[in-house]
Amino acid sequence: MKVFNFSAGPSVLPEEVKLEVQKDFLDFNGSGMSVTELSHRGKVYEDIQVEAESLLRELMGISSDYEVLFLQGGGSTQFAMVPLNLSINKRADYVLTGNWANKAFEEASRYIDAYSAASSKDAKFTYIPDVDKISFRDNLDYVHITQNNTIFGTRYTKLPSVTCPIVADASSNILSEVIDVNKYGLIYAGAQKNIAPAGVTIVIIRKDLLERIPMSFCPTMLMYKTHAKEHSLYNTPPCFTIYMAMLTFRWLKKLGGVSEMQKINEEKAKKIYEYLDASSFFSNPVAKKDRSLMNIPFVTGNEELDAKFVKEASKNGLVSLKGHRILGGMRASIYNAMPMEGVDTLINFMKKFEMENK
Repeated sequence: MKVFNFSAGPSVLPEEVKLEVQKDFLDFNGSGMSVTELSHRGKVYEDIQVEAESLLRELMGISSDYEVLFLQGGGSTQFAMVPLNLSINKRADYVLTGNWANKAFEEASRYIDAYSAASSKDAKFTYIPDVDKISFRDNLDYVHITQNNTIFGTRYTKLPSVTCPIVADASSNILSEVIDVNKYGLIYAGAQKNIAPAGVTIVIIRKDLLERIPMSFCPTMLMYKTHAKEHSLYNTPPCFTIYMAMLTFRWLKKLGGVSEMQKINEEKAKKIYEYLDASSFFSNPVAKKDRSLMNIPFVTGNEELDAKFVKEASKNGLVSLKGHRILGGMRASIYNAMPMEGVDTLINFMKKFEMENK
């Protein structure tokens, strides 16, 4: 039975990438060593990291005004690194659109005057606040947004118009749609949604922001300039995960790049949303203008039926559809590597389940 993995992360990986890893695991490029055994100071690994960065720059249109870092600690470590490194006035505004945005805000509040400029908590995070109507404060070091909200299934389609740098957590939508990197001061993303297994966090930071002086108590390992100066080799990097990221970037380039990927993602999401909107059995609570392309929550309105759906779906090869514990219900995460076949199979199962349980 073919299995389709709808996990929110760690998530599905491209089949082509997994097959390449299988080959390289025992002998990488005729070196006689597994890709997991390569020294991070050796030329063989150096070529991997250089190619990974080069491909990412090409795919996202990242100019030489930005540094690309391969770090560890997940997106959660960035919740601290951002305020520790970017604070001059020790003032930043946060837009709270879900669990991860809240965590970033709470962590920043430990170090600086972090302010909730807007929140969608009033409607259980089912929409993105209108960025044109948000009153941001003056003299800000940055404004922080969570570009795509994995749990609640919302996404930004427009950025705030501010004079300070925009910092974005793009963990769950990086490389899924075209963005203008030049509109951001810093973008960070854990790899385990659209890039590779957990282990590496990508940071794209405008070089002028590296000139800001980190807080005096900021650990050396948590300084962006530490890693920029050493080309992400200050300590042993997560070599295997960066290698897998490189393979995913190759796969995406071969597919036609991010613009082509966006078209596919829009089509996948459209199919599911159209079915949900036409159904009198399932529903999606998110404001239509703010619906995520990556994470689609849905419910039957009956907890017992939700549990039954998840159980039966799993038996039919549709796994990890249980919604986050905060929200309940179901969630289909359809990241870049989810094939159209997986989406079609899910919709067919949903139709069958609806007919049998209405």
